[in-house]
Amino acid sequence: MAGSERSPLLTYRLCSSTSVEEPGPGPAPGSRKLRTFLGVVVPTLLSMFSVVLFLRLGFVVGQAGLYEALGMFVVAYVIIGMTVLSVCAISTNGALDAGGAYYMISRALGPEFGGSIGIMFFLANVCGSALYILGLVEAIIDIFGVPLGQTMGSSFQVLPRSYWYELLYGTALLLVCLLVCLVGASIYAKATFLIFLIVMLVLVTVFVSFFAVGPTVVPLLLPEGNHSLAINGSFTGFRLNTLRGNLAAAYSVDYTTGRVMTFSTVFAVMFNGCTGIMAGSNMSGDLKRPSYSIPRGTIAAVLFTYLIYNLLAFTLCCTCDRILLQKDYGFLRDINVWPPFVIIGIYSSTLSASMSNLIGASRILYALAKDDIFGRALAPAKKTSRSGNPWVAVILSWVVVQLVLFSGKLNTIAAIVTIFFLLVYATVDLACLALEWASAPNFRPTFRYFTWHTCVLGILGCGIMMFLISPIYASASMAFMLLLLLALHYLSPSSSWGYISQALIFHQVRKYLLMLDVRKEHVKFWRPQMLLMVQNPRSSVQLISFINDLKKSGLYVLGHVELAELDSLPSDPLQSQADSWLLLVDRLNIKAFVNLTLADSLRHGVQQLLFISGLGGMRPNTIVLGFYDSAAPRDGLAPHPAFEGSEEAAQLIFPPVRGAAAPRRLSPQEYVAVVADAVKMLRNVMLARSFEHFDKARAPAIDVWPLNLLRPDSARYADTCSLFLLQMACVLSMVRSWRRAQLRLFLCVETGARTRGHEDKLRQLLKELRIQAAIRMVPWDAVVALHWQKQQEQRARPAEAAMNFPGNATCISDEYLKAANRLILEQSPSATIRFLYLPRPPADTSLYPSYLHQLELLTRDLGPTLLVHGVSAVTSTEL
Repeated sequence: MAGSERSPLLTYRLCSSTSVEEPGPGPAPGSRKLRTFLGVVVPTLLSMFSVVLFLRLGFVVGQAGLYEALGMFVVAYVIIGMTVLSVCAISTNGALDAGGAYYMISRALGPEFGGSIGIMFFLANVCGSALYILGLVEAIIDIFGVPLGQTMGSSFQVLPRSYWYELLYGTALLLVCLLVCLVGASIYAKATFLIFLIVMLVLVTVFVSFFAVGPTVVPLLLPEGNHSLAINGSFTGFRLNTLRGNLAAAYSVDYTTGRVMTFSTVFAVMFNGCTGIMAGSNMSGDLKRPSYSIPRGTIAAVLFTYLIYNLLAFTLCCTCDRILLQKDYGFLRDINVWPPFVIIGIYSSTLSASMSNLIGASRILYALAKDDIFGRALAPAKKTSRSGNPWVAVILSWVVVQLVLFSGKLNTIAAIVTIFFLLVYATVDLACLALEWASAPNFRPTFRYFTWHTCVLGILGCGIMMFLISPIYASASMAFMLLLLLALHYLSPSSSWGYISQALIFHQVRKYLLMLDVRKEHVKFWRPQMLLMVQNPRSSVQLISFINDLKKSGLYVLGHVELAELDSLPSDPLQSQADSWLLLVDRLNIKAFVNLTLADSLRHGVQQLLFISGLGGMRPNTIVLGFYDSAAPRDGLAPHPAFEGSEEAAQLIFPPVRGAAAPRRLSPQEYVAVVADAVKMLRNVMLARSFEHFDKARAPAIDVWPLNLLRPDSARYADTCSLFLLQMACVLSMVRSWRRAQLRLFLCVETGARTRGHEDKLRQLLKELRIQAAIRMVPWDAVVALHWQKQQEQRARPAEAAMNFPGNATCISDEYLKAANRLILEQSPSATIRFLYLPRPPADTSLYPSYLHQLELLTRDLGPTLLVHGVSAVTSTEL
């Protein structure tokens, strides 16, 4: 599956007869010699006529009657007609290679569907080839076999009858097919053309015989236990009474299998006369102009066979009584102007149909091997002769057909063959339907006589008929296909063919994004939509994984700012980095988008991402930043389990982590300005510190400190920021991997305060918010006494105690912050993650460094910590 198809204008050739794949061991372009008539019409006609025309059409009419037989033809041809329209549409949408239906489906639906259906289609052709061989053996035994219940027959009835002898005859005939197919498609086409002329001549003599031969009594010998029963069938010529006697259905016992026939079993046999529609498309690798020949040749063959089947069914009902139709499958020989004509026609058509299915199966197997979908298992099937004939695939197909021959009877495998073909036809319709619904601009087939309605009708028709024929076989074949699909989904290598699923997802996502109206948002359905700013993924692996847990099925975007001026660069440097970021997302198994931008400063880059990230109602409402401190970053990517022992880590082009003495790309002033910008843009803000030490493997505990520790006078636990902090902690505890985590809420209280009242109010709030958390009362008199506001109150200067926030930022002492830090460590020493209240940055930009210094002291040595500032309402107590 080598060769990129991402630049189709460079690799796609409109009139090319070769694939856009890289040159491989496939057929050379010069081996494509077959035109429409020899390459499509003749194989399709012979495959559709096959056994049914001369050996089973009388059986169908005799069992089902004329009315139901004509109904069967209508149903069957509506089903295959819808599929033919889909085949024509797909085959005229681009250059075709070897593989026929497999090639169409795999390139439309991707390798999973293509590979699973390719195997099903291979098995269908294999079983079909065996079916026609068994039909030919049956015809030979009827003429040259020793009569039932006798040890000797006439001078030419010398072939012994038994299961093993019939298997021997079938093996010999299959060997003839193998030899023809090994020579190549050219000799096959010439052989089928000769057979086509013979079959057409025989067909003319059959129609002439209905008028030229007078009424005839045909003696029949039917098996009855160890003996045979002699009865007579009648050819009456054109008689109205004969027609009336054959109008209604009269299902009886099939004399070859001893089973009572029903509509479904008869339809299964009859439908084998319609399953050859893919014979022409199977030769796509050998056609000179496949996109031209397949639609024209297939439609012409289908229309012709439909006309012949109906005419022949009507004439049979007018001229042959029910006994002759039901009890003698070779009666056309007995009523022909020259009986050997029909014998030659039967042998020729069945042998040709068997060869057609054998060569079709080999081409499918070769295409599967060439695409490397099953890896080394099918590697030998890639080998070809100098003329391009995949001889190994032919031999492997022959071996499988030989195994199917052990089933012994034509009617035994007819239902299986029919269901396999119906499943393939339904998938071809599905491929065309998917292409049509995806509305991709590049799906513009030159054949336009189809709609999504015809595709749906074809899928429904195939599905219904599969279960009418045999619910057990239908269920088993679908289950087998689904198992193949799942196995290929997880085991097959990725392809460059393009995936229709991506086109369909895009179509549906666009539609639903337009329906996602931001004006209809409600707090009840709020969810976190995260933008995580990542400077270097090597030092942020743990944080990236943690935020993936915290997003709670919301939007998750990894943002990165590259410092550069596009004017000074020859091309966009972000294009070469995109694959590394996407590989990182895949290997870490996170559900995130990647958004990279180019800017002259980190602040401007973050502003860009906040403005443009997301679409419609799916936009980040929360930005996450790493903390700005003096700690040297550590490379957590190489030792990460997702990349340990993997060669893919070397493919990542992320720069090495910054050294301890290396200059920073961001100043403290600019860092706090980024936080302030996010708050101004009404985005919630989280600052993540010490996540290089994050370890979720140990017993998880989530500790929440909802008080603004920089302003203890604002001792409210129900403001917007505190509620957002509670909501995020609760969201984390709802994630499957965190459900065992203990959520602890720490309530700071002073001696003399109404401690019980504070606890009761908080407990009631948690109950209304449906948050289950353990509340811990933390006395902090010694800590709060160090805060400048407490000291002001003790000096009886209440006016100064109500100073604004900038004054607060300048007055907070390091001693107080260190005491608060020690309090947190003492009260929650074993926390896996801590949520702390993040105050709003000061309005005075000159105080930004002081603000950052206070946050650094407050969170020093706390381990993994999230400083959280919320600006939007995110909780609801309503139903």
